[in-house]
Amino acid sequence: MPPTPPLTGPGRAVAEGHRAAAHPRCEHCPDDALGDAELISARAALAQGRWQSARSLLLHTGEDWDRRGHRVTVLAREPYAIAWSREWLLAEPGSAGAAGLYALTLVRRALRGKEPPERARDACGSAAELAPADPTPWLGLLLLARHLGTDEEVRGAFAEVRRRHPEHHHAHHLMTARLAETGTEGADELSAFAERSAAEAPADSPLAVLPVVAYNERHRVLAATGRTPAAAGTGHWAEPAARRALSAAFDWWLEWGIEEHPRRHVDLNHLAHATCGAGRYAEAAALFQRIGRHTTEVPWSYPDRDPCEAFRAARHRALGGS
Repeated sequence: MPPTPPLTGPGRAVAEGHRAAAHPRCEHCPDDALGDAELISARAALAQGRWQSARSLLLHTGEDWDRRGHRVTVLAREPYAIAWSREWLLAEPGSAGAAGLYALTLVRRALRGKEPPERARDACGSAAELAPADPTPWLGLLLLARHLGTDEEVRGAFAEVRRRHPEHHHAHHLMTARLAETGTEGADELSAFAERSAAEAPADSPLAVLPVVAYNERHRVLAATGRTPAAAGTGHWAEPAARRALSAAFDWWLEWGIEEHPRRHVDLNHLAHATCGAGRYAEAAALFQRIGRHTTEVPWSYPDRDPCEAFRAARHRALGGS
């Protein structure tokens, strides 16, 4: 089967976290670092050519695979990451951290049309050889395949990530988005994937929110193809199954919270977007209070909106104008 490009195009994916230029005084512009102070510091150092900070950060991160994947993908978005990761790799040819960061920078450049995809794939393969247990190089391959690859390549990369870390948060979100795009004639496979992933994960796993993510992704695709109104809350949260998924996810958040998960704000933003769409403003208000300034590009940009404006409008409704 030939590749199925995302409905938003790879340009949307690589633009994440760079909306601040359009809203210089906006306190809610998305930042991919999601409040990770150590990551923000290392990113700033990398921009200045001090790759040793990134080296220390990844060494300290160790085998916390969700956090490692989050940190590497954010560092890879730094405009000069390609130069400094190459310098790091030249200084330490056997460094798994250097190879992984270099590979992810090539993935990002390939998605922007600035590198051949084959070169990014080869770099991810080399990084995987240096760190066989690390799912991050396979996450890079999944990022690439999610936009430019075949269904077989997507599923293969996802399987390799899961083999190393079955609950990998970012990988499950990427797979959910891909399934929403490639299964637009029906939601059965998408729903089954999200529900199965949530059911198979441990009770405290944030994958409990994945069915809500699936509904948000489904709405994005339907709105982008003109099959449903673009405005959130126009019907899909009225479906009994959607209401059950949202209630279960919100109840999970109340019980578990998971304040230490590196991508927790992604889930909080998905939940806030969904509760606003469903008109459940009291619940949304609690979520917005917990989100604070940590807005995420997804899902507020769905299907084709300015995420800052969409977030502010929803927050204003939920908090009663505060």
